Amino acid sequence: MSILSSTFRLLSLAALLLAVAPAAHAQGGLGGGRKGQRLGQLENAKIAFITNRVSLTQDQAQKFWPLYNEFSTRRRELNRSGRLLRRDVTDGMTDPEIRDNFNQAFAMRQQELNLEKEYFEKFQKAVSLRQVAQLFQAERDFTKEVIKRVAGAGGPPAIDTN
Repeated sequence: MSILSSTFRLLSLAALLLAVAPAAHAQGGLGGGRKGQRLGQLENAKIAFITNRVSLTQDQAQKFWPLYNEFSTRRRELNRSGRLLRRDVTDGMTDPEIRDNFNQAFAMRQQELNLEKEYFEKFQKAVSLRQVAQLFQAERDFTKEVIKRVAGAGGPPAIDTN
């Protein structure tokens, strides 16, 4: 990949992040009347970020993205279920109900860990082990950058693609 191509992708990613974060912040989150559009922009920025950080070739990308999309969908479902469990704890619950709620939440987190382990193996069939490690780091870095932007930490995000 040429330096020009890499620079263009990085600038495109930065432009997307800059476009998404202030609007999301102004709306009090990623919701609002244009939630689908904002989430789509955020997802596109994430795809560009990961593709750049993991240095996916075109052939790798064709194998990797369907797996990653499957993984993301399953993980999102588990996270949604876990959030609902945590939200259900109320003052009116008995101790056994609270214990049951926590046990269900722990089971949900274990399912998420199992999912990561399953896809850790699947991803290695599409990309190298080093790229899988870069993927998980890139996800964490992307999330940090989005949170920083939405929280109004100021300035454009410092995105390290190395």
